[in-house]
Amino acid sequence: MKTLSLMPMLAAAVLAAGVTAAAAQELKIGYVNSERVLREAGPAKAAQAKLESEFSKREKELADVAAKLKTASEKLEKDAPTLAEGDRSRRQRDLVEQDREFQRKRREFQEDLNQRKNEELAGVVDRANKVIKQIFETEKYDVILQEAVFAGPRVDITDKVIKALNGAK
Repeated sequence: MKTLSLMPMLAAAVLAAGVTAAAAQELKIGYVNSERVLREAGPAKAAQAKLESEFSKREKELADVAAKLKTASEKLEKDAPTLAEGDRSRRQRDLVEQDREFQRKRREFQEDLNQRKNEELAGVVDRANKVIKQIFETEKYDVILQEAVFAGPRVDITDKVIKALNGAK
């Protein structure tokens, strides 16, 4: 008797699995590796180059100040035994103050850089999303994912997106 009551449930499960498999075969799914798009697409590379040119002067200035601070610190360490207590204290205070100013400028630089990077990347992401939407509509996808744990090469359309971004002006 128990085997007879299991048969309808088993048949329903097999039928449901068959219907689900058939529906899944009809779906057109795409996957885009956003990280790769932001690394390899022409507009992303152009944005990176623009940021580098925009911030390279300030970065070099900060590196120069850091080198000067290091040299001054080493000189103080070397001269400390022969300096009078007052001179050593004054130079240490000066060095601490210069380092504090350097740290402030470095923080400001990093904040400015991060803000500009976010602005530039937002523009690239917006363009990429428009390209993805265009591919979605023209090639009649049911769903295009940008985040996935695993995606096979059959559904990966990242190269299409990169080519479209590189071709678009």
